[in-house]
Amino acid sequence: MTQMAPIVRIKGLEKAYDTGFQALKGVDLDIEEGELLALLGPNGAGKTTLISAVCSLTIPTGGTVTVGGHDVVRDYRAARDLIGLVPQEINLEPFEKVMNTVRFSRGLFGKRRDDAYLERILRQLSLWDKRDAKIMELSGGMKRRVLIAKALSHEPRVLFLDEPTAGVDVELRKEMWDTVRMLKADGVTIILTTHYIEEAEAMADRVGVINKGEMLLVEAKSRLMERMGQKHLTIELHEPIQTIPDSLSDFDLTLLEDGRALVFAYDTRQERTGITKLLTELQAAGIVLRDLQTTQSSLEDIFVGLVQEDAA
Repeated sequence: MTQMAPIVRIKGLEKAYDTGFQALKGVDLDIEEGELLALLGPNGAGKTTLISAVCSLTIPTGGTVTVGGHDVVRDYRAARDLIGLVPQEINLEPFEKVMNTVRFSRGLFGKRRDDAYLERILRQLSLWDKRDAKIMELSGGMKRRVLIAKALSHEPRVLFLDEPTAGVDVELRKEMWDTVRMLKADGVTIILTTHYIEEAEAMADRVGVINKGEMLLVEAKSRLMERMGQKHLTIELHEPIQTIPDSLSDFDLTLLEDGRALVFAYDTRQERTGITKLLTELQAAGIVLRDLQTTQSSLEDIFVGLVQEDAA
């Protein structure tokens, strides 16, 4: 079976400004059709610049980007036709009606009028009942859905969501997640930039971490969690201790501030975790346990660790 080419291919992408600031430093990234890639990074990491370069909103100073085989600089119209972009800012005409707003976006891409298709999008996004409402009458969450409807109006194959849930409440964020899952089920390739690690953890097939214009890694979320995730055993003590006994120095132990608990970090991939030996040594040291609890490293722990490592 022939391997399909990635729908988005980014090679050695650079973006430098006249001030000398380099926003992107040789970024390489392939995005497969139908996947959901979450792009994580702190403020100023280069996430929005990367999206802008792929969407032909900014001209790269080095490297290449192709979408569906079309170079975004040399053949930008064909490339841009394949892309839908939902920006961070809600920038909509307040006095225009929802249906007209979405219909106008479709027309901008030279697509023939197809109200049946637009009706399907509006129904999927729970906007059909608001089709004749003016934008100014909508809630913030509804306006964000209109932005998605606009981005989908010309039937793109790739959808960029730039911080789609920034500043929205938890309930609305969950609704947006459901919308994104539905779009993915429809076969749309989605690139999501987010500050909310739980969004990446809940939805992404792969996670990319960018910092200071460089991709630190791109990996399957499950593999990333397995490869970099540690487990921690929290050992609650019957009586507080002042220091960790020397006999336990071979173990990766941390004494919590009040002296009432020890935390043991261990790798689940090792043949032996060392827990049994640790418990034996604790008993030998005369330390009485009250309770044991294990926790798995989250994607947030991994992300923070990577960015701190990069800053070092």
